[in-house]
Amino acid sequence: MADLLTTRELQALLNVDRTTIYRMVRRGEIPAIRVGNQWRFPKDAVSRWLEGQKRGAAAEIPAALETSTPRPSDLQALLPLECVQQILDAFADALGVMVLLTDLEGRLITRPSNPCGLYTALDAYPSAHKRCIELWLNLAQNPTLYPRFVSSHLGLLCARGVVRLGSELKGMVIVGGIAPEPWPPSDEEIRRVCETLGVPEEVYRAHIEEVYHLSPEEQARVLPFVQRIADIIAHIATERYEVLERLQRIAALATAPLNA
Repeated sequence: MADLLTTRELQALLNVDRTTIYRMVRRGEIPAIRVGNQWRFPKDAVSRWLEGQKRGAAAEIPAALETSTPRPSDLQALLPLECVQQILDAFADALGVMVLLTDLEGRLITRPSNPCGLYTALDAYPSAHKRCIELWLNLAQNPTLYPRFVSSHLGLLCARGVVRLGSELKGMVIVGGIAPEPWPPSDEEIRRVCETLGVPEEVYRAHIEEVYHLSPEEQARVLPFVQRIADIIAHIATERYEVLERLQRIAALATAPLNA
């Protein structure tokens, strides 16, 4: 049966494992015939299937990615951003906190989820936004083994989890907008914060109660979720990277003739 490929030969051709081959057969995704109790794959049909996969891959891979898969360091390009946004929004609403996703330069990758009013009001000022980025960058450069709450530039509490791809750090999930005890700050502390941020004191005072109040017990409940959220983002990015690599392998294989 020279015109039939064995499962092992198809594995080598597609660079996938045996389980993946059988899954594709069950789903009807690849041409296959039964020979006794084994599967065989007609060469001509497999060749046509690869051509079809090539056309499909070309349609799925964005034009900017047709020649190269995004680098694992490019976290934003690897993520389905609207999907990630909904995940972050859901966690932020469920936990009653603000959640942010940034790269290691402190730049936002998605929109802030459930932002508190104080953050929103002050972040409209370029000087305050710059201080936000400085804070996030400082968090990235000072990794800790476990998330913990620290004081932010707004006087609120925040904690961060790290997004890892493989063994490398690629981004951060920041949970914040939480008022420390006591709250609100003293007049002296408010003046100091406003001078540091370069924002009018009356704006800070107008939104001072638009923050999240969590008891120590609630803070303790939230803290373990910080790294769990980051791990979910890392898993999505890793899966996405592997899928894009697989699509490009299929596209490359489709241009190469099958071995005689």
